[in-house]
Amino acid sequence: MPETATISTIPAEALEALRRIVGESSVLSAHEQVLVYECDGFVIEKNTPDCVVFPETTEHVVAIVKLCNEYKIPFVPRGAGTSLAGGCLPVGGGVMIALTRMRGIHDVNLRDHYAVVGPGTVNVHLTQHLKGTGFHYAPDPSSQGACTIGGNVATNSGGPHTLKYGVTVNHVLGAEVVLPDGEVVQFGGYTEDNPGFDLTGLFVGSEGTFGVCTKVIVRLTRDPVAYRTMLGVFETVEDATQAISGIIGAGIVPAALELMDQGIIEAVEPAFHFGFPLDAGAVLLIEVDGLEVAVDGEAEQIVALCEQNNAREVRKADSPQQRDLLWKCRKKAFGAIGRLSPSYCTQDGVVPRTKLPEILKFITEASARHDIRIVNVFHAGDGNIHPILLFDERDAEQIKRVLLASDEILNRCIELGGSVTGEHGIGVEKINFMNKLFTEADLETMESVRLAFNPTGLCSPQKMLPTAGACGMEHIEKSHPARRAAL
Repeated sequence: MPETATISTIPAEALEALRRIVGESSVLSAHEQVLVYECDGFVIEKNTPDCVVFPETTEHVVAIVKLCNEYKIPFVPRGAGTSLAGGCLPVGGGVMIALTRMRGIHDVNLRDHYAVVGPGTVNVHLTQHLKGTGFHYAPDPSSQGACTIGGNVATNSGGPHTLKYGVTVNHVLGAEVVLPDGEVVQFGGYTEDNPGFDLTGLFVGSEGTFGVCTKVIVRLTRDPVAYRTMLGVFETVEDATQAISGIIGAGIVPAALELMDQGIIEAVEPAFHFGFPLDAGAVLLIEVDGLEVAVDGEAEQIVALCEQNNAREVRKADSPQQRDLLWKCRKKAFGAIGRLSPSYCTQDGVVPRTKLPEILKFITEASARHDIRIVNVFHAGDGNIHPILLFDERDAEQIKRVLLASDEILNRCIELGGSVTGEHGIGVEKINFMNKLFTEADLETMESVRLAFNPTGLCSPQKMLPTAGACGMEHIEKSHPARRAAL
């Protein structure tokens, strides 16, 4: 296994070469400048890159990657930094390749249902660009107002509407990629079912360890003819989860089925004034879409199923404005958490839908056991939970309790037949779970695939898989001080 370079400084001649590639103003190297890039949305682990470079073209990326290879400098691609698992943490320092200036929408082909975009294109900007065309890009992470398409590709992001429409990999036809040695390749293409191995499917979700994405060919989906959006209000989280099982068990596949518990309601209602009942144990945001003749029948069934499971009431959005406000409350729920706590850590586990009551009960117990407040907002329809642990990152003792509670919750997800990630990825946060989810042979196979793309280990080192001869807790002990202190 190759040793990963972990230098602490970049030679002055290498910095000068980077400035010649992208321009003086497109390289940040002063400590106060790179400090902004010390972490992503996972604020517990931090490390500053030695420099941040802003390419604008594929040719820039090629030159940067080749230079890093020449000097044996580790490099990591970064989008908007909304990752919640440390996916773009520069573990070994080195060069951070910030792709936010590669944000062009290069082509939109409605006849063949695809668009070609730069990796730095903000997800919602593509949605806005397509308004009025009769098409949209279906993956809609809750952070879509900030996250980039390239970042979505890296982590195979989901979102509220993935219950019906699928995650990012289901909507990526192809990608232009700069491999870790600087070679430019194209995976997939502009049509369905390209011949040969599905390298696009392999690349999506590889978290920047297989190379740097420089263009993405995405599938466009026709807009539904009609929507029906509802809000079910429940006294308890358990009643809401039973309603979820009832809806899916009846053969209905909503476009979205989202749960927010009382803690989230306390944050969202003062922020957006929708009229959420502050005494409700949970609310379900439910949306069905399709042909006009079908959605009313599905909506009526859903209302009846919610009432059978003790819903206090089921409200219907009577106008596009009400629907937009409901979705605004859900999509911006994480931002509203600032009203509750100065810091938070969002987990991303998955359990079978029938196990939702059990995992939520366990989360409540973990909250009490570790004296950490936990609130919940998640993609209930596919069992993808997002417990949000509230704390103050200035308090080392609170960080320790957050990490212990997080590990207990994710271990319980595994015990219930689930996984430790549905859409946030492994990053650096969850490496110690990989040998709990997979056998040694599985991990060796994954490592062999990664080595085929990234033989030097310079591209996004120490992510996803236990590397450099360290596995599980041994890797954590060596590489991640915050988790080491806690565990």
